Amino acid sequence: MPLQPFQFRPGINKESTSYTAEGGWFDGNLVRFRKGYAEKIGGWQKFVLASYEGTGRKLHNWVNLAGSKLLGLGTRFKLYIQEGASYNDVTPIRLTTAAGDVTFSATNGSSTITVNETGHGAFDNDFVTFSGAASLGGLIDANVLNQEYQILSVVNSNSYTITAKDTSGSTVTANSSDSGNGGGSTVGTYQINTGLDVFVAGTGWGIDSWGSGAWGSTSAISEGNQLRLWSMDNFGEDLIANPRAGSIYYWDNTNGLNTRAIELSSLTGANLTPTRGLQVIVSDIDRHVLVLGADPINSTFTARTGAVDPLLIAFSDQENPADWEPRSDNTAGDLRCSAGSEIIGGLRARQETLVWTDVALYSLQFIGPPLTFGLNLINEGVSLIGPNCPVNTPAGIFWMDKKGFYKYTGAVQNVRCTVQSYVYDDMNQSQGFQFFGFVNKQFNEVGWFYCSASTAVIDRYVTYNYEEDSWSIGQLSRTTWIDEGISDNPIAAGKDSSVAYLYSHEVGNDDDGSPMESVFIESGDFDIGDGEQFQFVRRMIPDVNFNGTGGSGQSINAVLKVRNFPGDALATEQTTAFTGSTTKIDMRARGRQAAIRFESENSGVGFRLGKTRLDLQPNGRR
Repeated sequence: MPLQPFQFRPGINKESTSYTAEGGWFDGNLVRFRKGYAEKIGGWQKFVLASYEGTGRKLHNWVNLAGSKLLGLGTRFKLYIQEGASYNDVTPIRLTTAAGDVTFSATNGSSTITVNETGHGAFDNDFVTFSGAASLGGLIDANVLNQEYQILSVVNSNSYTITAKDTSGSTVTANSSDSGNGGGSTVGTYQINTGLDVFVAGTGWGIDSWGSGAWGSTSAISEGNQLRLWSMDNFGEDLIANPRAGSIYYWDNTNGLNTRAIELSSLTGANLTPTRGLQVIVSDIDRHVLVLGADPINSTFTARTGAVDPLLIAFSDQENPADWEPRSDNTAGDLRCSAGSEIIGGLRARQETLVWTDVALYSLQFIGPPLTFGLNLINEGVSLIGPNCPVNTPAGIFWMDKKGFYKYTGAVQNVRCTVQSYVYDDMNQSQGFQFFGFVNKQFNEVGWFYCSASTAVIDRYVTYNYEEDSWSIGQLSRTTWIDEGISDNPIAAGKDSSVAYLYSHEVGNDDDGSPMESVFIESGDFDIGDGEQFQFVRRMIPDVNFNGTGGSGQSINAVLKVRNFPGDALATEQTTAFTGSTTKIDMRARGRQAAIRFESENSGVGFRLGKTRLDLQPNGRR
């Protein structure tokens, strides 16, 4: 028989069996589809060689008036602004004690120091900086004490422990002379409470017993007892940031990178500013600061309550992030969503802000005084699986729900997904608040990173090419992402041996200098005459474009698998490495059904598949 060309349909299809996926691709990893053909995704390398503290959960970049490229990074522990080769710690300060409120005690032969401060309000893993401390008398001297520490363990409301270290970070052990308390001038400067690295049920709206409190009353959610998620936006060249369920913070660019963000209520002229919120957004064109899930103004109209109202949307006066008092001479005010029990997330779109509750989607649009904004219900029965799952693309707004994928272009549409069962049947939905969406406009892709069923750590992704209507899947651990624009490449947060870094993606073909692991694409089954006869595979004519940096010797493997019945397991008959100069691959395999797999774990190799041809011969019915 003549050679048979195989140009498989673009996209992975796992909604059926491998046999019914004939003519298409059934499985893959770290492979995308472009112009109808499968290719290995681009590699990644460290964006900044320096590491940072905690799991990165939000990236936001902008350019200030001086032309400096700034990147906001919110982690479990810190708020940073990256510029150049370094991360600048701008984490807000929660408390600064009076001199002498903090004392220390050490034990001979131990590196654990007990810190005593009445009502410190700290959590495990919080950061505190000591100043003005005197030596304890031995090895625990002033240089050891007067620096930043991460709290090891909270003993009670009046004491906690730290591990003594020198200025290089090496552990220091107390001796018998360390009997002092640090003197009477020690000041403790506490950064805001850190959050959790995983979502824990029961830490949000409705955590108290059924029937407790008044119907519709707000909830005293603590940002320290839930998954730490950040939202950020720009007000001009300044940064507004909010840890979910926490305070609203403002970083003033004119004060420099060595200054910390402050509470919004600390701004000059601050008036009834929200003290808590679930997400902060600056509206398009009209420039109002929006706080989703803000704490409401009290009944006497004199202050905010300090407790999150999970359905309330508060907005500032136009062009004034400090004034939030609704008056006839400004445009400040608030609106409440009527459907659902809490706002999950929001996204600024073109001339509107989309707001998702746990049961509905709303559109918030600027209409001008006296009402300022109009809130319109777009669709009930849709929501977000996590606050960071909606993404804005040139083709519309896409998001991930608890049951599927959706698109908004003025109306809500369900997005047909050929890997939906694969994704949702092996997903840890309890960690949905960790999931996040991303866009890679260079390749017309939108996607989501998520946790598989057996883990509470993000380890997988799914992508959709919105121009070609094709899906791909893969295994990769990333915790937040921002597309190219200000930066030349997409940037994502990840870890290398538990150390946190930012990575530039679509750079080269490797995993930060090492080969990517388990790159492959596998076809659905193919046969002769619907499997009535056995087929004998004699040879393959590969059609592959190598575009990597491995030189003329770069290669990938062609793997031929066969079976006799759909219920049988595919058996690997032959694995052959080939290069760009390979004209044919001789094969000897017999079966009613066959599948072809291309794979690579070599360094510097990039590839794009074309139209493969196979020599198939009928080989009897028995």
